[in-house]
Amino acid sequence: MSEKEETRTRIEKLKQKIKELNYQYFVLDKSEVSEDVRDSLKRELRSLEAQYPEFITPDSPTQRVGSILSGKFDKVPHITPKKSLQDVFSKEELLDWVERIQKLVPAEEIAYICELKIDGLNITLHYKKGKFVRALTRGDGEKGEDVTHAVKTIESIPMELNEPVDLEVSGEVYLSKKAFEKINKQLEQSEERFANPRNAAAGAIRQLDPAVAASRDLEAFFYEIGIIGTGSQREPSPISTQDMALKTLQRLGIKINTHYKVCKNINEVIEYIENVPHKREKLPYEIDGVVIKVNSKDQWQKMGFTAKAPRYAVAYKFQPKQATSRILDIIVQVGRTGVLTPVAVMEPVEVSGSTVSRATLHNEDEMGKKDVRIGDTVILQKAGDVIPEVVEVLKDLRTGREKKFHFPSRCPVCGAVVSREKGMAAYRCTNKNCFAVQREGLIHFVSKNAMNIEGLGEKVILQLLEVGLIKTPSDIYKLTAEDLLILPLFKDKKTQNILDSIEKSKNITLDKFIFALGIRYLGEQNSADFSAYILQKTGHPHDFTILDLIKEFEKITADELNLIEGIGDKVAAGISNYIKNKKHIEMLRELYDAGIKITIEHKKKTALTGKSFVITGTLKSMSRDQAKDKIKSLGGRVLSSITHDTNYLVVGAEPGSKLEKAKELGVATLNEKEFLRMLE
Repeated sequence: MSEKEETRTRIEKLKQKIKELNYQYFVLDKSEVSEDVRDSLKRELRSLEAQYPEFITPDSPTQRVGSILSGKFDKVPHITPKKSLQDVFSKEELLDWVERIQKLVPAEEIAYICELKIDGLNITLHYKKGKFVRALTRGDGEKGEDVTHAVKTIESIPMELNEPVDLEVSGEVYLSKKAFEKINKQLEQSEERFANPRNAAAGAIRQLDPAVAASRDLEAFFYEIGIIGTGSQREPSPISTQDMALKTLQRLGIKINTHYKVCKNINEVIEYIENVPHKREKLPYEIDGVVIKVNSKDQWQKMGFTAKAPRYAVAYKFQPKQATSRILDIIVQVGRTGVLTPVAVMEPVEVSGSTVSRATLHNEDEMGKKDVRIGDTVILQKAGDVIPEVVEVLKDLRTGREKKFHFPSRCPVCGAVVSREKGMAAYRCTNKNCFAVQREGLIHFVSKNAMNIEGLGEKVILQLLEVGLIKTPSDIYKLTAEDLLILPLFKDKKTQNILDSIEKSKNITLDKFIFALGIRYLGEQNSADFSAYILQKTGHPHDFTILDLIKEFEKITADELNLIEGIGDKVAAGISNYIKNKKHIEMLRELYDAGIKITIEHKKKTALTGKSFVITGTLKSMSRDQAKDKIKSLGGRVLSSITHDTNYLVVGAEPGSKLEKAKELGVATLNEKEFLRMLE
């Protein structure tokens, strides 16, 4: 099949899937996937249609506005046809839009207005001589469904305006976060819970019984005037800006969202957008972006419309937490403990603010459960807001040419036999001297949260291994300027910086040193717990050395390990196996001889002592690693996931699924300001 024919097939598959998802979302008020996934599929379809415009058909989801009418209600023509907004997902796309519209008004300055994009159901109201007449859904853009009976129950919508004007006004009906939680709590025992507040609001509006809408505590914001005037005179001309339109609605008694801002230039727009995520969590309702409009109505007229959208406005959508992509290949990586991990190599896609082209498939069992194949279209997200993973396969988009992946029986790096331990999901290389294990162990040893040797990244470690300059961690401390200068692109300054960083790393806290050893199953927090136990047991001596650590290793029993807080059976087994290996003890002695000194921090009791924290989202004042270090330095513990034992969830901008989990378990949340106050 030719590339063109493959593209045609792909376009048809995408159209069918998007139509099915649109029907679920707009008509049934349900969805099997998140809105991010729908958006991602639409972006791919739009991109393919741009490359092959001959395949665009009138029924394509990219050529339609709004949704299919459900058939329950009367269909009424809109006075002013409703258009969808073009979505943008980055500053680059926003600046491209600005460049396009500037060409339409070349000699004029453009001012903008930014409005929060409420995640609700689009509704248009009609008023006659100031009295409420009708409410319509967006429908297909030309006609909407008459939902007057339900909308009349929304208390924030006036039945009579402050002036006797004819008015067509559009906005969003929404459900507050509080009301949404209340509804889902009530549905817990008997019915299927709503996926999001927008679905719950839409479901209420489309009920034949208005009592359902009345019981949901719906609210509404309005932002767009279609027509305004008195009697047969319709006079949009006195309203010269969108800012004036919002103020006019407010004067008439129509509720608007006051978190808008008029911006003199695009730099002010970007500043507004950057500040919204920090306010988002505190808002009592859900938003999914910012709508940016040209403020001047005169410029609106000059810029006009495309077939589907106005040119004078765009919707800046927040970074998607999920996206779709196609698997081009599946490879196997060998980690520092010899574990073989299948990794999907994909078409690059933006997820949670970064471009992702690889995602973990975890292990053979997980691949089997999800039935992941090469060529599949999959849903991606970042596990724990960090590691990209495949969540689900969109099997409806299969063509029949997808290939099953067969796990290798031999290590792809050294060729040794791989084995699977009883009761374990992972395959492991049986060669303890496997080059991949050696390489990954060294990369972990020098990493930021371990020995933190700046300049010794993955590429440099690989170069040093290939020329035989290092084999074990202690070899790093034997490197000289002459050794490094033989490597490609190494100059005096770069060499000296690395040597300085190696020297600096010789003074390290016990928890970071233990983490650097790469003991199987021992993560950062487990290393901190284990370190705290050892220091408590030895009385926090100032002169604690690696030799003292070896003594403690030799004395500690498996039963004792199991009693340490935060150390479970699996971690205890990992520590026990590490200690029993004579090569590891020998390596520790070599590191002692290399001059590595353990620094003991004597911590005072603080508000964080003994408390456990989880972090989600992006913090403005510090990186996530800096926040973790600060918590630990003040006696707190940092966990990777929310449990009943978690004391606080620190919530930054664009939080992940941990926030919902915290709400479910009743875990206290701290915004960035509250967190910083606690650190003082």
